[in-house]
Amino acid sequence: MSGERDPDRLEGFGPAEDSRFWETLSRWREAGLRFALLTVIESRGFTPQKRGAHMLVAADGTTFGTVGGGAIEREAVEEALGLLGSGGCTVLRRHLTQELGMCCGGEMTLFLEAIEPAPRMFVFGAGYIAKPLAALAAGCGFRVTVVDQRPEWAAPERFPTATVRCQAPEDFLRGLETGSGDYAVVVTHDHGLDQRLVQELLRRPLAFLGMIGSVPKQRKFALRLRARGFGDADIARLHTPLGLPIGASTPEEIAVSAMAEIVAARRGVPVREGWVPPTPRAEPEARDGKARERGRGVEETCSGTSGTGEAQVLVTENPTTEEGSRR
Repeated sequence: MSGERDPDRLEGFGPAEDSRFWETLSRWREAGLRFALLTVIESRGFTPQKRGAHMLVAADGTTFGTVGGGAIEREAVEEALGLLGSGGCTVLRRHLTQELGMCCGGEMTLFLEAIEPAPRMFVFGAGYIAKPLAALAAGCGFRVTVVDQRPEWAAPERFPTATVRCQAPEDFLRGLETGSGDYAVVVTHDHGLDQRLVQELLRRPLAFLGMIGSVPKQRKFALRLRARGFGDADIARLHTPLGLPIGASTPEEIAVSAMAEIVAARRGVPVREGWVPPTPRAEPEARDGKARERGRGVEETCSGTSGTGEAQVLVTENPTTEEGSRR
């Protein structure tokens, strides 16, 4: 095999094989597979493949294409599988005879890159904010599915970059299997529906859960979640009001704000945790060792926000008095 080649020609594949390779890569991405892309970026002397040859290595060991076979390909596959565990990219350079004992006698340099599947985002609700949010999410590399049971809102022409499901969100969620890499945003037209969706989504593994809403809505939802047995760690997973503080007003601006927080979470930038209600104060025991009468329980009252924007929660020991403590 001659080492001479046209420097402008990408060798290793004929037109038919090259087309099949890229079709396979696209199919693997659409299927949400994790895999590595191997490319010969340099070759010197006699080598089994030349610059431009490609190979795919899936996390389960499935391969497509070739970078030359033999010892160089075996080592490249092992390196690719290790790379899938850590992510990122690396360069593998080997002299085929001196380092691998192959007869070719040349040198090959391969570039290996872990290809992560596009994360899925499920947008529950197809209203005014969902429309620009879905478009922004798709532009940021998410595979977006919008779910709403209202046909006039869940119209495919309103969401050209997303999959649209005209179905009751709760029914859709019951048949959905989520994973730790999935994102969900709740932005329906019904607060009761929002509450039910949030409760179900908090029971599932997710990378991120956000909900559009106000601070009073946030407080009410958090208190209801605690009353339904959710722990503080689960309540804190709910990011609401969703979005970074940029003074957003229009649906498009709110979508930008929400997407900014989602991207920050995806890229590992610390984002604020959801609000967790303060723990109610324990009732002091009466001197005779008996608990106070049952009617003197602890009542938590959500009172909105103060002038500084901080939430006020009144904890009262007697339902007839307005005295309490700010947490």
